[in-house]
Amino acid sequence: MMTMKKALVVRGGWDGHQPVEATDRFIPFLRENGYTVRVEGSPKIYADADYLSTVDLILQCTTMNTIEKDEFIGLRAAIEAGTGLAGWHGGIADSYRNESDYLHLIGGQFACHPGKHPDERIGEQSDNYVPYRVTVLPAAADHPIMQGIGDFDLVTEQYWVLADDYIDVLATTTQAVRDWDPWNRPVTSPAVWTRQWGEGRIFVSTPGHRVEILDDPNVRTIIERGLLWASR
Repeated sequence: MMTMKKALVVRGGWDGHQPVEATDRFIPFLRENGYTVRVEGSPKIYADADYLSTVDLILQCTTMNTIEKDEFIGLRAAIEAGTGLAGWHGGIADSYRNESDYLHLIGGQFACHPGKHPDERIGEQSDNYVPYRVTVLPAAADHPIMQGIGDFDLVTEQYWVLADDYIDVLATTTQAVRDWDPWNRPVTSPAVWTRQWGEGRIFVSTPGHRVEILDDPNVRTIIERGLLWASR
């Protein structure tokens, strides 16, 4: 009899990222790959050390939320002991602005998403939707997450990410210099990365703003593979 793996989905925060609809896209995939799935609406579960030690994979989708110190310590300890953590966009790269140690854990933090020309903005999320390319690094071409995936184009939020060099970057995106921007040379940010933390693995995809981006075949494939790669 096959032993089922355990996945924990933690979702919530800003509704604009559709945390319920977005994670619901991937729960069937996890079940098809042998996981039982538990869903929680806040990071309170991270403080339950006994339970978290049994979890193979955490899928987190919670943006601009807060985390208590005991919750963060529980999350970090579980990852250090081998629990995987995976997510996309602000659900992992802009989750807990109140806890700098969380940024240290993830290795990259959303800074901004430069949008359209000011004259084109209408006060909606679409003000920040711009065309951009996700460039797969040659050294990552054979990585199990990126294998067979070439460079691809999206029209969505392009994340400018502040990152350290302990992340393993699989793909990047470059923010161009436009007439109305204050920066004067192109800026390249990680778009897909992994991180080894103790015995645990972390996976981040910055594309994934809303479900229509998650349904892009390249984005969906990268995230599905990232979930499996990060798992214990």
